[in-house]
Amino acid sequence: MNTAQFQQYVRDYSKEKGFDTSSIEQRMLYLMTEVGELSKEVLAVSFDPAATKKENLGFEMYDVVWNIFDLANKLDIDLEQAFKQKMKINEKRTWV
Repeated sequence: MNTAQFQQYVRDYSKEKGFDTSSIEQRMLYLMTEVGELSKEVLAVSFDPAATKKENLGFEMYDVVWNIFDLANKLDIDLEQAFKQKMKINEKRTWV
């Protein structure tokens, strides 16, 4: 699944489950909640890098990405296009 397909999947799933009624501010707060859950999993893995904890880490990463894509849909942002444009910008950047 590519970026555009995933963004469409999120759009369709959000509508199907009624998530499309949340506001931009609510979706941002959901995103921040998921970032917090991801942080907890990263901390857990740092103390015990067991495979099951890494699986949970992947699930939380998915939740963060899903919320970013849903937020982009609410803001009418084509993430595939945004990624391409940002990659071109980064190609010309230098980091110290």
